Amino acid sequence: MEDYSGIFENVNISSTYNFTADSFSNTTMLLPFNKVIVIIHTIVFIVGFLGNTLAIYVMARYAKMNTATNIYILNLAVADELYILGIPFIGTNSVLSYWPFGEAVCKISMTADAMSQFASTFSLTLMSIDRFLFVVYPVRSVKWRKPRLAKITSCIVWVVSFLIVLPVIIFSSVQEDFKTCNMSWPEPHDVWSAVFILYTSILSFFGPLIVVCLCYLFIVIKVRSARERAGLTRRRKSERKVTRMVVIIVLVFVLCWLPFYTTNIVNLIHIIPEHSMDIYFSVVILTYVNSCANPFLYAFLSKNFKESFQKVLCFQKSNVARAAQVLQGRQNDTKSVQLKDLRTADSEPLNTKNVVNGQ
Repeated sequence: MEDYSGIFENVNISSTYNFTADSFSNTTMLLPFNKVIVIIHTIVFIVGFLGNTLAIYVMARYAKMNTATNIYILNLAVADELYILGIPFIGTNSVLSYWPFGEAVCKISMTADAMSQFASTFSLTLMSIDRFLFVVYPVRSVKWRKPRLAKITSCIVWVVSFLIVLPVIIFSSVQEDFKTCNMSWPEPHDVWSAVFILYTSILSFFGPLIVVCLCYLFIVIKVRSARERAGLTRRRKSERKVTRMVVIIVLVFVLCWLPFYTTNIVNLIHIIPEHSMDIYFSVVILTYVNSCANPFLYAFLSKNFKESFQKVLCFQKSNVARAAQVLQGRQNDTKSVQLKDLRTADSEPLNTKNVVNGQ
């Protein structure tokens, strides 16, 4: 684990210490810094950072986005943004082959990275629970689905995430032997590492995944039992679209993170060969791709998000178009004045009106 820490120091809470000391030789193994990796990391960082920044702005700016579900999505976007910010640290470490930022930044980056992972998972779980309450208990759940309560719950998510990652704060450091930012476990190293991998995997992925699956199982049962009822109202159709959006976001999350957690667990049972660098790079970059994909899912799956995104992206364009319309209007007014001198009194109103309407 320690020998390979340079690759995964900021990937996520378990990616920094998911390999035991026996997995590799005593030579520091850093991810090959080639053009393909540089391009991929750069694209993922730019797209992810801009996409999540836009999503955060849209959800914080527009009042119609102020619903319980969208507050949880805002929390997810903040967590994704924080996670994406770890990419420059990985790139720098790969170029220099050591951690140049010092002990304090090491702890901060490791902690932020770990918290963002837990916050993401918990936000997705809350979104699923919110959908479950709405579908299964539409009336009784109204008091539990208010925006104010969603904001309080979102804050609790970050507090709980911080408490869960306290071991990261305690044991993360710049290792003297390899000059990399990683977890420095006490003796016995292998036991501590294995226990913590299982601890984080259960709390940050497999445990919440069970809750999510149960929520949607009950939703499916409820929907099937109500199929023979009268046609859906417009409100119901809208809420079904929201439920579909949440389901797709969760599915994409599982697809992007399952390979990584599976690799961690498999590595505990059977040491993955040192030469399998492509596997490590693929499962790690896939987790970043998930954080990049979410803003696009918001835009494509939600009409409100799509309209709000368009308002933000076309803001400057709208101003230019509006200025052009004003200028055109002034030109038309000038033309109408000139026409007044050329038309008779009987034809003046009609022709003037025609010119003005032609703006």
